[in-house]
Amino acid sequence: MKKHLLVGVSAFILGAAATAYLNQSAFAAGSSGAESYRVLELFGDVVQAVEENYVSEVDSRKLIESALDGMLTSLDPHSNYLTPEALNDMRDQTRGEYGGLGLEISSEEGVVKVISPMDGTPAFKAGIKPGDYITAVNSQSVIGMSVSEAVKLMRGPPGEAVTLSIAREKTDPFDVKIVREVIKTRSAMARMEGDYGYLRVSAFNEKTTEEARTAFEDLKAKNPGMKGLILDLRNNPGGLLDQAVGISDLFLETGEIVSQRGRNPRDIERYNARSGDITGGLRMVVLINTGSASAAEIVAGALQDRKRAELVGLTSFGKGSVQTLIPLRGGADGAIKLTTARYYTPSGRSIQKTGISPDLEVAQSREEAQAIANRAFQFSEASFRNALKADDGKSRVEPHEPAEAPPTEFNPRTGDFQLNRAKDVLKYGSVAATPKLPKPTARMAEVVGAKPSAASPAKPATPSVPTPPKP
Repeated sequence: MKKHLLVGVSAFILGAAATAYLNQSAFAAGSSGAESYRVLELFGDVVQAVEENYVSEVDSRKLIESALDGMLTSLDPHSNYLTPEALNDMRDQTRGEYGGLGLEISSEEGVVKVISPMDGTPAFKAGIKPGDYITAVNSQSVIGMSVSEAVKLMRGPPGEAVTLSIAREKTDPFDVKIVREVIKTRSAMARMEGDYGYLRVSAFNEKTTEEARTAFEDLKAKNPGMKGLILDLRNNPGGLLDQAVGISDLFLETGEIVSQRGRNPRDIERYNARSGDITGGLRMVVLINTGSASAAEIVAGALQDRKRAELVGLTSFGKGSVQTLIPLRGGADGAIKLTTARYYTPSGRSIQKTGISPDLEVAQSREEAQAIANRAFQFSEASFRNALKADDGKSRVEPHEPAEAPPTEFNPRTGDFQLNRAKDVLKYGSVAATPKLPKPTARMAEVVGAKPSAASPAKPATPSVPTPPKP
C-alpha cells in the first residue's frame, strides 16, 4: 500500500473530509477486540435505523462517509478521509495545477476557515485574508459542511464568478465576488531587493525545490554581486515533506534537516542534507509569520538550528505533525490522511502547538502588533480544540508586545516592514549587530472588571522613529 508523507496545515490542499478504514484484522482478540466489534455492531444498528426511519430517503454512502468523517476528525484537526473526488483534487493541487479560487481552507468546529490565499490567485487579489471565515458560497450556507463539500461549491469552470460571504474579526460580514481561474501555482519566484536576493516560496508542491533552484540560479547569474539572500516563507501553509527537505538541502552542506518520530519512540526517521549550498555560503535571513506552517516550519527550524540563517518576523503557526496518505483500494475508495508522527528540528525541538520563535520579532503593522498583544485575535495550531499535544509540555508564547513594529508614519500598504528589517540584518551581518527599534506600545487585552492599573500598562507617548529604507 503506497503512502505519501504530508506536512501541510489542515487545508484542502492536503485533503478534505474524513473517514477511517476499518478492517476486521485490525482488531486483536480479547476484551478490547470484543468491545470494538460491539461498537461496530452499534454503528450498523444506527445506520439501519436512520435508513428505515428518517423523514426522507438518505444516501447511505454519504451517511457513512460523514460518520467516518467525524471519527477521524475527532483525533486531531489534520486526520481526514478523502473521497475519491477529493483525492483527485489533492493530487491536482500537489502537482501545482487545478481550477478554482486559490484558497487553502480548513474546518473548525463546522465553520470553514481560511488558512491562506495563494500568491497571485483570484482569492489573493480579492483581499481574502488568513483567519477569515467563509459562511456561504453563492448565498448557500457552508456552516456545518465538510471542507470537501465547501470546495465543490467554490470550484467550477474558469471565468465564472463565485460570491463568498466572509466573516472577519472586528469587521461587519461582507460579500466578495471572485472569478474562477485555472490555478497554476508557481510556488517559488526570485527578484533582487537592492544588493540582496529575495526568494519567495509560497507552498510545497511537487515542483517547489526545482522551481526554487532555477529561480535562484537565474537571479544569481544575472546578479553575480549579490551580497545575501532573504528566503520568504510568510503565509506558507506547508505541503510535501520531501519538498521541505529539498528546499532546506539547497542551503545546507551536511547534517540533519529534520527527524520524525511515531508512536514507538525508537522508530525514528532522519533526513539529512547532501553536500552543496547553491548560494556558495551567502548570508541568509528567513522571513516567517503566524501563517508559516508545517513544511515551512521544517525549513525555518532547520536553517535556524544549523546556524545557517537567522529568522525575522513572528512566531510560526506551530504544526509539528506528519500525515501519512494511505490510499484505499488503490484510491478507488479514496484515502486516509492520518497523523502518524511528530517532526523534530535538528536540535530535537518539537514545535507542535508552540511554533518557531524568530531571532528578531517584527510585526508587519501596528495593527498586527496589537493582534499579537491580544490573544483573541491569534490564529495558530494551538487554536484548534483537539490539536495534538505538544510533545515536551511546552506552551505557545503568551500575548505580549512584539519587539518591533512600524512607526506611525510607515504605510504597510505600500511598504514591507518585515522585509526592510530582514535587509537590515543582512546589512549589519547579524540580528545581534542590527540596531534595534523602540518597542511598540500595543495595548494588552483588558480584563473585564479589573482595576485600570491591573488591566493594562500605561501607554507612553509614541516615540519618533526613522523609517527603515523601503524596498
